[in-house]
Amino acid sequence: MTTLSTKVAAERAPDAALNTEPNFNRTVIVVILIAGAFVSVLNQTLMLVAIPAIMNDFVITASLAQWVTTAFMLASGIAIPVTAALLDKYSSRTLYLLALTVFTLGTALGALANSFTVLLVARIIQGLAAGLIMPMIQTLMMTMYPIHRRGAAMGLVGLVVSFAPAIGPALSGWIVNQWSWRYLFVLILPIATLVWLAGILFMKNVTTQRSNKIDQLSVVLSSFGWGGLLYGFSMAGAAGWTSLNVVLSLVVGVVSLAWFVRRQRRLENPLLDMAVFASPVFTVSAVMSVLVFVILVATQTMIPIYVQSVRGLTALDAGLILLPGAMMMGLMSPLAGKLFDRFGIQTLGIVGFVLLALAMLWLAIMPNSLAAPWVMLGSILQMVGGTLLMMPLVTAGINALPRELIAHASAMNTTLRMVGAAIGTALLITVLSARAGRPVTDAPNGSALAHLEAGIHLAFWAAFGLSLFGLALAVWLRSHVRK
Repeated sequence: MTTLSTKVAAERAPDAALNTEPNFNRTVIVVILIAGAFVSVLNQTLMLVAIPAIMNDFVITASLAQWVTTAFMLASGIAIPVTAALLDKYSSRTLYLLALTVFTLGTALGALANSFTVLLVARIIQGLAAGLIMPMIQTLMMTMYPIHRRGAAMGLVGLVVSFAPAIGPALSGWIVNQWSWRYLFVLILPIATLVWLAGILFMKNVTTQRSNKIDQLSVVLSSFGWGGLLYGFSMAGAAGWTSLNVVLSLVVGVVSLAWFVRRQRRLENPLLDMAVFASPVFTVSAVMSVLVFVILVATQTMIPIYVQSVRGLTALDAGLILLPGAMMMGLMSPLAGKLFDRFGIQTLGIVGFVLLALAMLWLAIMPNSLAAPWVMLGSILQMVGGTLLMMPLVTAGINALPRELIAHASAMNTTLRMVGAAIGTALLITVLSARAGRPVTDAPNGSALAHLEAGIHLAFWAAFGLSLFGLALAVWLRSHVRK
């Protein structure tokens, strides 16, 4: 603890001068990084609307077609924890260009896929590359900027992370209706290629390499650990917690992850350094960050179910109801970063979770009438609260660590958010299904609609409870973090 605090304090003193005269064009590199983040995040949501078309083209079931999104998520979850070790061993330029190359090849393969197997391989390749890109971008942004400017820098990342998913489903639906799902890959391919070419011309190394050997057993344990948890929790909401596949996946995930953590503590050069948790500020901010993602992802899953299954509106209506909140999140991300640089997480943490709690309460008590405007306002309110928390929490946690742990902290944060979102969605879907008396994937009819609606309200009450827990942590963080 003392050593970690001393290292952080030593960094803060020369921090203002640290990047005053960098030997690279920071603005150009930031543009390249943000463009890479945009294509990778946009690619995550594009395929959601295309699943019915893929089912028709390859004559497959919905459960099989769903793997175009599940495989992408699992591949990303496996790649993310390895990023820190790769950044220690290889230059950021080499690794970023490699990730962009792999992503572009996967995109080209997807556009040419003549069978579902080939399409699935393409999505796995894309997922592996995207899993490297996102934590790498956070690491490089935090490395290039001094502490007092990191909030604004991460606000730009938040803008992309928010805006790309906002336009993804609507853009995907329009493309699939006009042409075919293949054009989703055709759309991404030239953008990814241009980012790759820009990276070759202008990308510079901004990290310090160490001659570390990557522990192969740790890679295997990490893959089975995080992958098992992601798959198990992702399937639990639909298949049930007693499903053999779910139980086996969770058992393999827990055992592998426990072995992985134990091994990291003994290695001189761990794959994912557990020393990040020596900082209480990082640990609590990471938990809060997971809570934010659980609430945002789970409620964004609940709202379309409510709008379409209970209120009888269309998928387009659901997308339009969610769009203002998503756009608000994108517009506010840069502002949230600047507010963090000025006021710190002490203020933003409390205000953000208060807004999230109010949004969950608003959705939990929504009446039968005025459903669309009521849900839209709740969505906007939760997105504003989430924006004040998402990237500022990541920045606050990493600011509490020495520079050599930034890559490990970024990878850990991103991994925990993915697993947390999967867990939160599974738990809220379980709450909904238990109250509704049937799986949410079943089409409700007659009196079942009333039970389904009651289950959705109960799920929002559960999210309200999580918001209050996050608020309590924000109050604790206020008295323990330095601006």
